[in-house]
Amino acid sequence: MGRTDVRALLRVSPLALAVGVGCALMLIAASELAELLEHLVWTSLPDRLSIDGDGPWWILAVLTATGLAVGLVVWKLPGGAGPDPATMSLVGAPLPPSVVPGLLITLVLGLAGGVSLGPENPIVETNVALAVFLGMRALPGPGAASWVGMAVAGTIGAMFGTPVAAALTLTEAAMGEPGKPLWDRLFAPLLAAGSGALTLQLLEGPDFTVDLAPYPGLHALDLISAPLVSLAAAALGLLACLAFRPAHRLFHTLRHPVLIITAGGVVLGLLGMLGGKITLFKGLSEMRELASDAGAYTVGGLALIIVVKLAALVVAGTSGFRGGRIFPVVFTGVALGLLVTAVFPRVPAALAVGCAILGLTMAVSRLGWLSIFMAATVVGDVGLLPLLCLAVLPAWLVLANVPQMEITEPARSSPAA
Repeated sequence: MGRTDVRALLRVSPLALAVGVGCALMLIAASELAELLEHLVWTSLPDRLSIDGDGPWWILAVLTATGLAVGLVVWKLPGGAGPDPATMSLVGAPLPPSVVPGLLITLVLGLAGGVSLGPENPIVETNVALAVFLGMRALPGPGAASWVGMAVAGTIGAMFGTPVAAALTLTEAAMGEPGKPLWDRLFAPLLAAGSGALTLQLLEGPDFTVDLAPYPGLHALDLISAPLVSLAAAALGLLACLAFRPAHRLFHTLRHPVLIITAGGVVLGLLGMLGGKITLFKGLSEMRELASDAGAYTVGGLALIIVVKLAALVVAGTSGFRGGRIFPVVFTGVALGLLVTAVFPRVPAALAVGCAILGLTMAVSRLGWLSIFMAATVVGDVGLLPLLCLAVLPAWLVLANVPQMEITEPARSSPAA
């Protein structure tokens, strides 16, 4: 094991803190702008036009218009808002800074327009691009990989309000310089994650916990139901993964980005008409709404929400909308857990929701620690951690060698793209 260079860690500390704060501020700025635009599109404009903003035809119109707008940005702006998002993972190679304006515009349009994607991928790509570009010019010594690690950690720490999520994600991504002790490699990223998380908590105070009945404590039945629910959720997520490539191929037969993304917007609008407004957007506030009023939904209604949301995630992810998949999957996990409890009342809601989030997040992200973290955070009960650690193992065995929700080879694009 190499010797720790304490002076080098001290030199990079203020830079890591600055990166974390900057990542949090970028996330807050994009989120606030999206919320302003969302209020304009879904509340102010329908009121002015005397239209029902929650009505099916307005949902179709807004999502179609969002698809057209995102398509025009991808077509016309330099860099085309980055590569085809269906080919991108959460942590990838740094993009050139010229891509950042298009990424941010398409992110804001998607969040405000009700597209079933979260902010994580575009905001990580934006912050990584800016951190590498500015950092390598200010202090090239740490190297590009160090700046990537700090930006990824700062963004994830800010997004989930804790540096723990960033640490877990980075250990799975095996980022940093080989041969260095783990805590040497995590030192600067954890500083960035901590400063990013604290910045967001000071300015916004994120809350991922949903209102569920407390877990009553371990029963023998839970040892069976926990892995079964996670397996069922993983299988459902696998179906979405298997649909990802054919859907991507189908949309890209249209060849031109404006046609591809506008078509995606139309399909999302039709799905929104079917599932209602609760199936739109990234799903953070919607999952709390669903959990707080679960009794208002029938088993069939919850099943419809799950199918529509997963279909919307596949459509949004394959038709060129820029956004992340974690938030919509967590919403779907909440709906699936509530469905399990409605059908099998002896399964506690906290256990069902936690294991459903675990299995679905694992299927889509293949990040085990992050899946456990998201499940425990949303349920808000550390007493479930042993069961979650048990339930993740059969899900991982099922998913280990099956297709992921990502197109691994470069996508063919038309000359107009």
